[in-house]
Order: sequence, then structure tokens, then C-alpha cells
Amino acid sequence: MQFDVAIIGAGSMGMASGYFLAKQGKRVLLLDAFDPPHSHASHHGETRIIRHAYGEGKEYVPLALGAQKHWEDLERLSEKSLFLKTGVLNVGEKSSPFITMLIASAEKYQLPIDILSAEEANQRFEGLNLPAEYIACFESTSGVLRCEECIQAYRDLAISHGATLLSHHKVTDIDIKQQGVVITANDQSFQADKVIVSVGAWSNDLLKMLQLDLPIRPIRKTFAWFDAPETLYSEGHFPAFSFDTQNGIYYGFPSIDGAGLKIGRHDLGDDQNPNQALAPFDEQQDAHDLQQLLNKHMPSVGDLKFGKTCMYTMTPDEHFVIDTHPEHRHVVIACGFSGHGFKFSSVIGEVVADLALGKTPKYDLNLFALDRFQ
Repeated sequence: MQFDVAIIGAGSMGMASGYFLAKQGKRVLLLDAFDPPHSHASHHGETRIIRHAYGEGKEYVPLALGAQKHWEDLERLSEKSLFLKTGVLNVGEKSSPFITMLIASAEKYQLPIDILSAEEANQRFEGLNLPAEYIACFESTSGVLRCEECIQAYRDLAISHGATLLSHHKVTDIDIKQQGVVITANDQSFQADKVIVSVGAWSNDLLKMLQLDLPIRPIRKTFAWFDAPETLYSEGHFPAFSFDTQNGIYYGFPSIDGAGLKIGRHDLGDDQNPNQALAPFDEQQDAHDLQQLLNKHMPSVGDLKFGKTCMYTMTPDEHFVIDTHPEHRHVVIACGFSGHGFKFSSVIGEVVADLALGKTPKYDLNLFALDRFQ
């Protein structure tokens, strides 16, 4: 069968792209080496933060607002609970570049945000213990996405619109033709007019097939859940959060459905070959750094419950790659989401679908161009 668009990698961005293309009546093929949603890459772990004011750059705000609309649409269409409006609290020194940019982005786009002193934040959220030199930026309209349920919802809708999903199909070759592509997976050949490549930590393997060499670095990451009093840290009492400290950058979630407070470290991480098994979570080494932050700033949080591992796919500047191939406009690449991409996957699905169809996206993608690495 000839497909209009083949999507290699049916994870966060790929599955959303499949939905946006299929609902337009396109013949869509989704190929994935696993069976999404799954626990082998970057989209598992139950929850992801969505925030609108953005310390990584003002350019992200329109995308974040577009993504929020799409998540709300997805909730309505799927009849699933996907977004929890817990609010997000961003903490750091007032002079930190992250906090400075976050406040500037909120001002530019007139986003609702409360800028709190440490004392005010400690009073509003009893589980906090911030030192005087910190401030906290609280965004009440943002919150938490149930990441695996989001992907499942897009999967169900894409298939209902006629998309073909082939799980456990690892792509071993991409032959780019002048007018299309031939993809080999599981010793089968699939033909399509256009192809989208969005394979996360496996990007380097696939980019080689496209004769591209990008500075993409997969790294091992850890996150963990801790016992925490529900009266202080449940989703009804405590927001999702990020901490930009001199000792590291952390993020976390309130106790959702009684699971315990979840926390991870955003910076650092060891290089990881995605084709090799991740080292399991180490209850001593991996938990120690997280426990230090909790002891200092959330002292009522209790003992470790359990931890998990995943992978980030980093670019040197930590901005995404969303572009067409420099020599083949019918090849679209979406990768390098650097640990902060999931929240955008709904709107990136729309953007990538537009690129594959030769449409001009609604958003400015200059920050994500391939040629910045040349």
C-alpha cells in the first residue's frame, strides 16, 4: 500500500502528528520499534509539567499556549482526564537567567503569574521552606499532563481516523527517492510520499540513514517518588514545581492519586547508548541528590518509595530540532527535545503535519532550524 505520510517513531510527537494527518484524510503509516506508550524511552513516568511562562525563551510561549489548547481539545475528544490544573511554581534567585526570562515572557504575553517572596511562598504552600534570597513565580493556569494517557488518546484517535500503526517494527533503512521514500522495517518495504522522523533517543541511528550528522546526545535520567503527607503535598494543596538553584536544576510534582511527591533533576546525566539497557535506578546514588533538595526545601517529605529511569535527547543549546531535510523537502525531522519537549507534543504534532504537507506552520520555527549546527 502506498501511504501519503509515513511516521517513524510513534511516541509523543509522532503519535500526535499521526492524528493531525489522519483526521485530514491522509493515508498515514506509524512505525515504532516498541508498542507506544511504552517505558523504553522518554515519554513514560505518568506525568509531565506544562507551563506557559517560559524561562528557556520567549519564543516558546506561543507554542505552549497552542499546546494547552490542543490538550484541552484532546481531553474533550477522548473523554479522558489528561490535564490537572495544579499550577506551577518556579523557584530561584531573582537574578537567575531562568527566572528573569520567565518573568519577561509572562510580561510580553500578559500571562497570569504571581511573583512571591520566599516568605509569601512559604506561607501560601506550607510544605515549602525557601530561603530569603529566593523568589517564586506561581502560574495558576498551568499544571500537569498525564503523559502516557495523552499518547494513548492520540493513538486511539489516529487509528479511528484510519491511520495504520505497526508496533514492534524497527526501521533498518530509509531510501529517499526524488518523489518519495521507501522504508524497510522487519524485512518489509513501505512506500510513502513523505516521511516524518521522530525517534527520540534513537535519532542518531536514523539520521545516519538520511546522511545527516547532528550533535544529538542521549543521556540517562532518573526520577523518583517519595512518601509525603497528603495534607501538604497532594495535588489539591501543592503545585508542580521547578527549582533553579546554584547546585542544580530540579522539577517535580505534587502527590497525584496518592502516589507520593515526584521529583527529578533536569541538568546533568550520563551518556547513554539507546540500544543498550539503562542502568536501573540506584536507591543510594540516584536518590541522594534528590533527597538533599527535599531535605532543604520540602522538609516534610518522607522516605523514598521508588525510582525510575528514562532518556533525554539533548542538543547543545537545549532547543529542539524541527525542520525539513536540507536536500529533501519531503523528509521532516523532529528530535532533540532535551527534556522539556513533552508539553509541546500536541502542537508539534500539528506543526510537523503541516511541514509534511508543505503548509506554512502557524508558529515561528527559526529557533529550531537544522542549519544552526552547520
